Amino acid sequence: MEKFNTYIEHPEIERWRDLCVNDGELCQYSKGEEFVSIGSVARYIGYVKSGTLKYVVYDELGKEHVCGFSSEGEFVADWPFALHGEKAKLAIIANSTSHIYRFPVKEIVERMKTDTELSELVAKSTELVFYQTYDRYIALYCQSPEIRYSNLIDNHPDLFELYSLKDIASFLNITPTYLSRIRKKLSK
Repeated sequence: MEKFNTYIEHPEIERWRDLCVNDGELCQYSKGEEFVSIGSVARYIGYVKSGTLKYVVYDELGKEHVCGFSSEGEFVADWPFALHGEKAKLAIIANSTSHIYRFPVKEIVERMKTDTELSELVAKSTELVFYQTYDRYIALYCQSPEIRYSNLIDNHPDLFELYSLKDIASFLNITPTYLSRIRKKLSK
């Protein structure tokens, strides 16, 4: 199975994993606990040792909308906004008990002042996250819900073992009922 976040496939990203695992601290987040809160500046980036997290935003009525996922072997961060001291526009919430090697953002910012390789890594990572986000944005407009679902499940067949139907439907920007219909239709 591919990682949910495609930027992880690039070799440069291995340096983030090394930084978090070797220089960070291992912390546990309980189901429902926030790694990042809306309206606050994220204090850490993290590498997920185990568990699952979801990225959520809320509409004007307070309804939750899932806009991303992270799981074991992936990163979790309000990227790149935390580096600029900007308040988060989303929350990152543990979807299950999660163990995360976290590293302070302020330390990254400080190291960037003298480490040009790290500054280049930040720029490359930002570019990779942008490409992934842009591809998902275009797919939302150019692909039917059935195609988006098929592509998602083809690349992540165990997604329903990690996340609820409601969260997956929210990520696809459809209702849970419609997702159930698509699943039933495509299973025939």
